[in-house]
Amino acid sequence: MSFELPDLPYAYDALAPYMSAETLEFHHDKHHQAYVTNGNKLLDGSGLEGKSLEDVVRESFGKNAGLFNNAAQHYNHVHFWNWMKPNGGGAIPGELEARINSDLGSVAEFREAFLNAGATQFGSGWAWLVLNNGKLEVTKTPNGENPLVHGQTPLLGCDVWEHSYYIDYRNARPKYLEAFFDSLVNWEYVAELLDNAG
Repeated sequence: MSFELPDLPYAYDALAPYMSAETLEFHHDKHHQAYVTNGNKLLDGSGLEGKSLEDVVRESFGKNAGLFNNAAQHYNHVHFWNWMKPNGGGAIPGELEARINSDLGSVAEFREAFLNAGATQFGSGWAWLVLNNGKLEVTKTPNGENPLVHGQTPLLGCDVWEHSYYIDYRNARPKYLEAFFDSLVNWEYVAELLDNAG
């Protein structure tokens, strides 16, 4: 199964003013495309051809760094575009909110932990809401690493590589994280992933 760049689920300017059309054009058309192009080259002859993207990510981790980096970033970005929507943020669907309250204390505490994870990830990486052994947790990973390789299910991820925010926010990563959480997150997609995780 070769990797393919998905279309964005909205217009390039649909997330403005929180994420500009220029950012999406560079991030989706250049950066994500590069992960797909390089990933396909590295997949060829790897012995993992024909496996699902999730399996390629898991099975290349720690064994084939080049393939892993590109496959994991492809996986992360396929979801990242869906973790955002125009007029996002706001109310969290009831069952998801109840799980957040029971596992993380409150939505406010979850927000604080998530923003902190993103702000304190040194260099490039991701902030995550994951399902781990049946409980919600906030984590962070470096570079393209993702929760799949730690036996966790990613439910929400925020890309804190500079290409995700530098055009719009320059070096103000915390402001970008606030805009992402408060105004961009597609909570229905997060809830759907939680439902699918069982």
